[in-house]
Amino acid sequence: MNIGNCFENGQIGTISEIIKSKDKTFNPHPKFKGVCLKNLVTGDMTNNKISCVLVRVEPFCTLDTHIHENSLEIHEVISGDATCYIGENKINYTVGTVGVIPENVSHKVEAGKNGIYILAKFTPAL
Repeated sequence: MNIGNCFENGQIGTISEIIKSKDKTFNPHPKFKGVCLKNLVTGDMTNNKISCVLVRVEPFCTLDTHIHENSLEIHEVISGDATCYIGENKINYTVGTVGVIPENVSHKVEAGKNGIYILAKFTPAL
């Protein structure tokens, strides 16, 4: 079972509604080929306290070096494999790995042969 697919087709429950994840669109990353983003929880749902994005990186593609100036980012690897660089630290991303990326720290993710799904959480929300 691909847990990434489960999140693609799951649901988001809030105080006032249940949203089907499949009704939310995967959007190609504007800069990085083979990277798609699905906004599961947006800032308008949380008073801008947190957001959650399902990130899909196709096999052997790269979510290249970037920073988030005003948000702490947490990666939860839910499917696949990759190498992540957080600052100067190299981390093997496998299912169950959690990455902690402080604001203003450069990071990138290089997907392996299976590609990767990451739940990326940002606080404050992007």
